[in-house]
Amino acid sequence: MKKKKMIDKLLPLDLTPEAEISRRIQALKKQMAQVGIDGVFLTHRPDYYYFSGSAQDAWLYVTMAHEPLLFVKRYLPRAVAESPLAQIVPVHSVTEIPQIIKDTHGDFPKTMGISFDLVPVRDFRFYQSLFFGCTWQDASPLIMSCRAIKSEYELGVMQEVAKISSRVFDFIAETFEPGIRETDLAGRIEAFARTQGHSGRLQTRHYRSVGFTFHIMGGESGGQSGALDSPVCGTGMYTAFPFGAGTRVIGKNDPVLIDLGTMAFGYHMDESRMFVAGKMTGQADAASQAAIDILLHVKDAMKPGVAMKTIFQSAVTMADRLGYGEQFLGLSGFKSKFLGHGIGLELVEDPIISKGRSTALEPGMVFAVEPKFIFKDRFAAGIESVILITETGSRFLSIVSNKVFAI
Repeated sequence: MKKKKMIDKLLPLDLTPEAEISRRIQALKKQMAQVGIDGVFLTHRPDYYYFSGSAQDAWLYVTMAHEPLLFVKRYLPRAVAESPLAQIVPVHSVTEIPQIIKDTHGDFPKTMGISFDLVPVRDFRFYQSLFFGCTWQDASPLIMSCRAIKSEYELGVMQEVAKISSRVFDFIAETFEPGIRETDLAGRIEAFARTQGHSGRLQTRHYRSVGFTFHIMGGESGGQSGALDSPVCGTGMYTAFPFGAGTRVIGKNDPVLIDLGTMAFGYHMDESRMFVAGKMTGQADAASQAAIDILLHVKDAMKPGVAMKTIFQSAVTMADRLGYGEQFLGLSGFKSKFLGHGIGLELVEDPIISKGRSTALEPGMVFAVEPKFIFKDRFAAGIESVILITETGSRFLSIVSNKVFAI
């Protein structure tokens, strides 16, 4: 009865179906069998959420021979209500886990997988001491391989996130005006987005990466390179966080690139559109249209079996043909080597559509594709939309119109 009462308080999309969790666990076990990993210890919140359905303070243990064990430090009632896993075990400390595994399964696995791309060295050494005698292997490629192919359930959730993003872009179009600072516009957008269901933050995987929701670059603030590994960066407000919206006042006829990251129900959308209060200047208008043309060209080329580096090169070739090779994907010497990135429970996920990536596209992969230009010290122009690889080609998950918003 307590579980039923807790579930009644949750939004329908907030509960991952039992069949979906079971499918994910079986996919992980298949990956484990292929590389010879007997057990996986998940410590990263999006990872154990993906395989358990709960993001409470917990650790998830998956082994080939047994049902998964979700160890919950806090908060057990919510974890029980959220996760369909049969074995959810309360613990006061991670130090209790090894003995529970021994009592439940008899012993540790010979090989234990953990995410080497995430776990700090100090924590890893601590886990080594707890699970003494295990041989450790990197489980992150297995986890990301499972997460790279989105299920129909996940696509349904992402479509709902796309609707939230679309409403936010509609709000921008209705309220966009000259004479406002980039940061003030960002605050106005964020306040509205939260009313629509935006979680208020974004999830990122690498410890050196940053996730911020509203990336606004008006005029010359977009015409600069910066610390962000992205075609465009923005100035930010402070030297300590030099990313995104700055203090520049947006003027009439300024080309403004607005890049919105949206997270709801745990999943992300990442979209960019050009805005102008008045009339876009000739070169900015032409470059903005060129970015749209490249996006549509790339979308048509994205089909199962096509190598990701082929998609990247096709975009570079088209940018050169249109006369924008110098500005495409960043300033000379600082160009991004990717055109698009996987997206899902984290803003940037594997795989990446990059210059050297030979991996073939597969049905169910989802990418944020972002052909963008920087005109040094003048402006940025570009677009970003989310694209799903289907059985025969691709389609947009984004529902925001691929156009320039002239207000």
